[in-house]
Amino acid sequence: MLFNSFEFSIFLPLVFLCYWILLKKNLKAQNFFIVCVSYLFYGWWDWRFLILIAITTTCSYFSGILIEKYRAIISSQNKYFNISKLVLVSNILLNLLILGTFKYFNFFSENIQRLFEMFGYGLDWVTIDILLPVGISFYTFQALSYSIDVYKKKIEATHDIIAFFAFVSFFPQLVAGPIERATNLLPQFYTNRIFDYNKAIDGMRQILWGFFKKIAVADNCAIIVNDIFNNYTDLSGSTLFMGAIFFTFQIYGDFSGYSDIALGTARLFGFELMQNFKYPYFSRDIAEFWRRWHISLTTWFRDYIYIPLGGSRVSKIKIVRNTFIIFLISGFWHGANWTFIIWGLYHAILFLPLILLNKNRKNTDIVAKERKLPSIKEILQMGITLLLVIFGWIIFRAENIQQAYLYITNIFTPSLFSIPTILGKKALLSILILLIAEWIQRKKDHALQIDNIQNGLIRYLIYMAIIFFILFFGEFGENQFIYFQF
Repeated sequence: MLFNSFEFSIFLPLVFLCYWILLKKNLKAQNFFIVCVSYLFYGWWDWRFLILIAITTTCSYFSGILIEKYRAIISSQNKYFNISKLVLVSNILLNLLILGTFKYFNFFSENIQRLFEMFGYGLDWVTIDILLPVGISFYTFQALSYSIDVYKKKIEATHDIIAFFAFVSFFPQLVAGPIERATNLLPQFYTNRIFDYNKAIDGMRQILWGFFKKIAVADNCAIIVNDIFNNYTDLSGSTLFMGAIFFTFQIYGDFSGYSDIALGTARLFGFELMQNFKYPYFSRDIAEFWRRWHISLTTWFRDYIYIPLGGSRVSKIKIVRNTFIIFLISGFWHGANWTFIIWGLYHAILFLPLILLNKNRKNTDIVAKERKLPSIKEILQMGITLLLVIFGWIIFRAENIQQAYLYITNIFTPSLFSIPTILGKKALLSILILLIAEWIQRKKDHALQIDNIQNGLIRYLIYMAIIFFILFFGEFGENQFIYFQF
């Protein structure tokens, strides 16, 4: 079920009313209800998806119990035989096997076939025609983090199977994150939840801003982006560059818009999810960009891969190695295509100078924190960083490496200095409003967090203006969110 669908506009109010009116005093009933509506929400795409998420959830639930039970068992040879670690590894491998089969089997199959053909050997390799389950990478990583955290004693294993099923399948963030940690979200299913009017209102504001990003920004940009990328060989360099800019804001509006809707929806039900975006396009270097973009995934890789590899407490050469490993895995996480791997490698290379010069932690605070406007230096830093990110998004958006290469090389022609043939006035206006609002509100959790405005009339005029803009300038239609494919 899509957030921007007619079905969801019926689903959410009904679920909200049942949750707070019929079940408000019964925590277990609320949790069971969340599981039921979450499975309905997810099964709306295809009921067969429910089998996979149920397997992942069940295996991770019992792995937690077994890890805790068999921690540090002493074998008869008076040596430590770590059954807990065996359970953890087994659960990780099982879940990665499921993920790999559905997401990467054909990729490896086709590339092995091409490799053998390069050496003159023809293989009749097997490929499978299966539908990629929506959001499988998100809920798999969320479930895996629980098992790992139990093993590391960061959280006790839960014996409440309903709460755990609710944790993995929680519908607001099920298919595109944020990828929640058990240490944050799971305890919230143990605690009695009381309706908080102020939090609910703020949740509604964030949902509204999320819909603005999706319908007004992302979907308007999508029309132009699709047209330009489908005809990139026939367009001027300036038009291709405009297409890259539009995709830069399409993917941000689409993905961060989803996150805003997810966080706002969760708040309606008394839950607090982690912030997934912190105005990344105002970053002054690529390291700051990655601290502000898809935060739940970057911190997942940091905590479960980068730090176990030694993190930054090793030699410089190993820090570089760890950084490249993280970005290559991150690229591959996004999909079974060489474009994603090259995109990850591209960002690792951008990181390299910052690591070598020890400047990767230079910009950790918000830009122009005590000022209304940035300095000339900050403008240049943000402009260069955004430009680097834009060219990375071309690789990300391309269907294959060849298209990415030709698209970029076609930008750097004399026609780059011509007037673009495709402008997209609605999209440009939406982007301008987005940038102005988020710059003004860059110290807040989201751009529509305007509870500091005391005058209620002004607040409602702002809400009405955004709704009006969405209705009259938005691009309607049940357009799927980009990150659903990951």
